[in-house]
Amino acid sequence: MNKTARSVESASGTFHIADVYPAIDGGRFAVKRIAGEPIDVWADIYRDGHDVIAAAVVWRRDPDGAWQRAPMALHGDDRWVGTFTPDLPGRYVYAIEAWTDEFASWQKRFEGKQKAGADLALDAIEGAGLLTRAQASGPDAAAVIIKQCETYLQTGEAAPLLASDLRDAMADSQFRSDLSRSQLLPLVIDRPRAQHGAWYQMFPRSQGRVPDQHGTFIDCIARLPDIAAMGFDVVCLTPIHPIGRQGRKGRNNASTAQNGDPGSPYAIGAAEGGHDAVHPQLGTLEEFRAFVAACQSHGMEVALDFAVQCAPDHPWLTQHPQWFKRRPDGSMRHAEHPPQTWSDIVSPDFTGDDTAALWNALRDVVLFWVEQGVKIFRVDNPHTKPLPFWEWLIREVQRHDSDVIFLAEAFARPKLMKGLAKLGFSQSYGYFTWRTERGELEHYLGELTSYPTRDFLRPNFFVNTPDILPFHLQSGESWMFKSRVALAASLSSNYGIYSGFELLEHGAIPGREEYANSEKYQIKVRNWDRPGNIKPYIAMLNRIRRANPALQQTSHLRFLGIENGNIIGFVKQAADNIVAVAIALTSGLHEFWLPLADIQLGSGPARRPVTAVENLATGERHALEWGGIRLRIDPATDPALLLRCVA
Repeated sequence: MNKTARSVESASGTFHIADVYPAIDGGRFAVKRIAGEPIDVWADIYRDGHDVIAAAVVWRRDPDGAWQRAPMALHGDDRWVGTFTPDLPGRYVYAIEAWTDEFASWQKRFEGKQKAGADLALDAIEGAGLLTRAQASGPDAAAVIIKQCETYLQTGEAAPLLASDLRDAMADSQFRSDLSRSQLLPLVIDRPRAQHGAWYQMFPRSQGRVPDQHGTFIDCIARLPDIAAMGFDVVCLTPIHPIGRQGRKGRNNASTAQNGDPGSPYAIGAAEGGHDAVHPQLGTLEEFRAFVAACQSHGMEVALDFAVQCAPDHPWLTQHPQWFKRRPDGSMRHAEHPPQTWSDIVSPDFTGDDTAALWNALRDVVLFWVEQGVKIFRVDNPHTKPLPFWEWLIREVQRHDSDVIFLAEAFARPKLMKGLAKLGFSQSYGYFTWRTERGELEHYLGELTSYPTRDFLRPNFFVNTPDILPFHLQSGESWMFKSRVALAASLSSNYGIYSGFELLEHGAIPGREEYANSEKYQIKVRNWDRPGNIKPYIAMLNRIRRANPALQQTSHLRFLGIENGNIIGFVKQAADNIVAVAIALTSGLHEFWLPLADIQLGSGPARRPVTAVENLATGERHALEWGGIRLRIDPATDPALLLRCVA
């Protein structure tokens, strides 16, 4: 851009630019969007007087990309709107520019005086003078300006100066003496996987076939066809690093490990290495890279757990003792959240004198795995580490590779979880795991899909995790497992399951939302084709998700007023793809009316009402009558109906 702009942050200049959307906390944090996704922008722009205002949205890749611009149009009441589309992932800045269109203002004054019958000779000369000072934006504009100027000079008539094509040519060709720009606002553009994907989380050491025998990366590769057949996009691995021996936990979180107990993979580090090493029993780094390549061959990506914690025998405790806290008696301070204490884990000290080196080391760990082909990281308990660290780390890593995605595994206070999302996490865990009633689901999704939350927080709905077996799954009822995975897969564009869910695993510690015989402390070999599994059902859901863009986004969701309180109903829309969903929240046969009278396909004058729905599971089509359709759900067969709306 060759026009000098002055920043406008108040009404002290010629222009007042206010209420710019999108912006998070006045521009402190970045808005999140997806590459190739049009971004709607608006702002209130006004100045004194009656001159004609012009405005544009400008953007560039940060820090040194070339400026691009897109025009804005007056929507009404000084509200200006525009759209721009960054094509590549990365960090951007954008702003609103405003200036006085001097030639359009002259035309407006001239036409007003013309209607009043005033003498316009001097006014015409003034308009022609503006043409002589123009710097044409291109050859086409130059040709129009020269032609109309010559016609005026030859005839002395003002009509050529009022031509609409001259106004358009002058719009980008005249000097903008009062060009003003709003503050620069940050924007993060992610690749599509940040917006939608189905995750499958598993313990690599449990992927073998022999009971109590440690699995390997080769065993993990053998499991991939089964996972891919269920339609998952991301294979999420718990930590793959050497496991500490000091303070190792035994089965069922016993304080003392017995001979042969593998320990928790979250107790990271031993003599064999730390966060940048692989557990020897899993295999070699080369075999891990082979696993990454095998995932890619199946159309899937690898996500790694990034846990900022160490076993007491992690190499860093010897190499960098200043990174850790000790108690007054000299003993190591273990990780704790009273009354809980983890004797097999110590946490780095982010308040010490060598903090910069610690930050750099953790960044280098992430970059090491990026070099191995990993572009997704599930960050364990980020809310227990300093917030400035995450903002810095994510920026540093994404500056190196803008394709990297970070998922915040944080079940914390709502504002803290939102704060982590603002700081840069691409996706966030949420409270879906515990939302079971229709009212609380509708309220929670209403919050997630409202402004400004939808501009910075992308939820990832996990139905279960290695740490959480919700009470509603502990009965082991197939319909409930299907209902919960259907809810997660259709309400959120990102969702996940922890392995064993597809087998209806539900053995719990009595009175607690926690698995008995937890896989965190033992190897758990399974029969992945065990009778009663719901693998075909999950595969169907993921197949439907991939075929329908409406289910690949979360923001455009509207709940339907179904009178039967045991059924939750909603509509999701992406352009001309509209999917209506109804899911049973309780057992038993349910009949209900699904209202779709106000759902329309298309946009503008081409909008047309829905006339029928197609069952995406069975292919059956049903015509609407009186603006809706009467349906029946038998949860024993299938607790969910996913219907494509047809005009």
